[in-house]
Amino acid sequence: MITFILLIVGLIAGFFLYGKFVERFFGASDQIDPPAIKVNNGVDYVPMPTWKVFTIEFLNIAGLGPIFGAILGAMYGPMAYLWIVLGCIFMGAVHDYFSGMLSVRNNGASIPEIVGKYLGPGFQNFMRIFSLLLLIFVGVAFVSGPAELLTTLTKGGLKFWLYAIFAYYLIATLLPINKIIGRIYPLFGAALLIMAVGIAGAMIYFGSTGDITMKELTIGSLKNWHHNPAENILFPMMFIVISCGALSGFHSTQAPMMARCIKKESHGRHVFYGAMIAEGIVAIIWATAAMNFFDGPAELNSTMQVDGHNPAWVVNEISRTWLGAVGAVFAIVGVIACPITTGDTAFRSARLTIADVLKLDQSSIKRRLWVSLPLFVIGFILSQLEFATIWKYLGLSNQVLAVVVLWAGAMYLAKTGKPHWMLSLPATFMTTVCITYLLVAPVKNGGLFLDTSIGYWIGGLLGIGSMVLFLFRAGKTKYR
Repeated sequence: MITFILLIVGLIAGFFLYGKFVERFFGASDQIDPPAIKVNNGVDYVPMPTWKVFTIEFLNIAGLGPIFGAILGAMYGPMAYLWIVLGCIFMGAVHDYFSGMLSVRNNGASIPEIVGKYLGPGFQNFMRIFSLLLLIFVGVAFVSGPAELLTTLTKGGLKFWLYAIFAYYLIATLLPINKIIGRIYPLFGAALLIMAVGIAGAMIYFGSTGDITMKELTIGSLKNWHHNPAENILFPMMFIVISCGALSGFHSTQAPMMARCIKKESHGRHVFYGAMIAEGIVAIIWATAAMNFFDGPAELNSTMQVDGHNPAWVVNEISRTWLGAVGAVFAIVGVIACPITTGDTAFRSARLTIADVLKLDQSSIKRRLWVSLPLFVIGFILSQLEFATIWKYLGLSNQVLAVVVLWAGAMYLAKTGKPHWMLSLPATFMTTVCITYLLVAPVKNGGLFLDTSIGYWIGGLLGIGSMVLFLFRAGKTKYR
């Protein structure tokens, strides 16, 4: 129990201490009018209260990520704790803050345009295509998963639920952000947080009564507990499996939406850095719950090998057992409503990305419809693939996106004459992670499955090489 409490305290302290340092280092100023005040077109640029912007941002970036990813990451054991806490404070929250605030400083620009400004047209064009594909795959993944669960619960037809969810997505993508998203997202965001707090409270209670034995973090526990360690290598695969809750490139595609809605730059720390810390707390709660509910990481692995046992099953079991009927309701909200609310903003972000690239005014609903329809046609075609196939494309591509955004933020700091290590060191680490994954991961997961004695060396050298290349380019930039 001590470990769990210290992890939560550490994340909260990270928001107040390192978050404040990051804010001051960036130079947030309320003397500069944000895009919501300068533009305010009533559609995508709409000033909203900070609490509402925070809950929307939190739900946009969260969904199932900090729940399912944390449960799968818990199979690697307590090492997941360190990655979630340290990754969230020093990488993920910083990544999200700079994604949002650089968008604020660039009139609410989408992330490909920001990357292009600081890394050049080559990276910009890559990001335009790459982020658009990622957004569509996220949207499709969060159509297929909830549709299959709703089909099971209602015994209805899968096609009916696919059509229904896609119809909602289209409406939410077209309407002004304060009409649907601004009204229902705070409710679902609150539900996700209440669900996590309820699980945490129940875990502490049952731990204090002796009904469960909460495992503490020890030196001996810092090893790979996965039942198949040969294919599920701790480094780098745990850093790919746990993205939401530690570091996720997808968040950078969502931040510009809220960058167009904050009223002051000083609100950015609460909205961007704060939402990521909140997601880290949710991830820690579910990783800890998964390990302790099944009496340890080894037992969790044994349970997950049973046919039909997956993260959704774990959520349902823990929620019903610890929270009863109320838990069952929150479990449904967690595994159905929350992914849907991530999927619709993924399609909305895709619309905004295309509009930014083509310089299309989005004040007319007819223009928004013409941009959106092709996205939904592609999305519907992809939704016919199996969910596992769709999900496989997301893990690595998510972290590759994070790598590019971290390097863009580091270059921004270099161009403004500030030390860049806050972003360039995480960028180097994640570059090494992604390259090493491609080298040592099993072929079925998109890797070459090389021996780690080779893959680690190549990944490490190329990671260091990326830093050397960055330093060379940064040294040629002019401060401005």
